[in-house]
Amino acid sequence: MSENPTAPESSRPNASVPIHLRAATEADIPALVPLLVRLKRLNEEFDPLLKVRADVEERAAQVLRADLGNPNSVVLAAEGVGADKDRVIGVVRAQVRERLFYAPEQEGVILDIYLLPLYRRHGVGEFLLRETTARLKEKGAGVVTAEFPTQNEIAVRFYAKRGFRPITSLHAKSV
Repeated sequence: MSENPTAPESSRPNASVPIHLRAATEADIPALVPLLVRLKRLNEEFDPLLKVRADVEERAAQVLRADLGNPNSVVLAAEGVGADKDRVIGVVRAQVRERLFYAPEQEGVILDIYLLPLYRRHGVGEFLLRETTARLKEKGAGVVTAEFPTQNEIAVRFYAKRGFRPITSLHAKSV
């Protein structure tokens, strides 16, 4: 699957999934930023150590621009169909990172998956996960991980149901 926005659509047709998935472009940033910010504000609800910065919109745009220019990144835009045709309703951010001490040496890390509530619980999240995993594998990932707040039991159940399990923990305290 190509990250080239002019390439043919690379998502596999699936009539039961009410979205169109494609590689994001620079033109998508204004539509992706609010979705990414919604996700970060949701994360804040799970843990006060995930307090959203005052300049979160600007920072989200910067991060998305950097990701779009990074050959090790995957940024996907999910568009609705029907009445929401051509409207961005979801975003995925992922990267391939080197595992310095472990094999396989390349890890695909799902950093963010966010869908507007209307599109949840219709198999869309699972579809996004499959597509993201496939794209990370194409970029050389031999294992796929997902980063999300530990207190997000919805994410814990979602990933566990699909064969993910904890392999490391990140603990924090305010100083």
